[in-house]
Amino acid sequence: MKIEDAINTVCPWSGKPISADSLTRYRGAVVGFCNPGCRDKFEQAVTAFDAALSDVGLEDGVSSEA
Repeated sequence: MKIEDAINTVCPWSGKPISADSLTRYRGAVVGFCNPGCRDKFEQAVTAFDAALSDVGLEDGVSSEA
């Protein structure tokens, strides 16, 4: 991943500029963070959130029930 591919220029946690060593991919997009700690916090939060959605039958915020 390259910093040029990031969809953001500031860290969503801190508001500081993103760093090339702190990138992750989320739903196909490269997201940047100011440091690896913020990136790791995001990855943990997303994992927990996605698991919670799955537990209640939602994926991507859309009900799987018709």
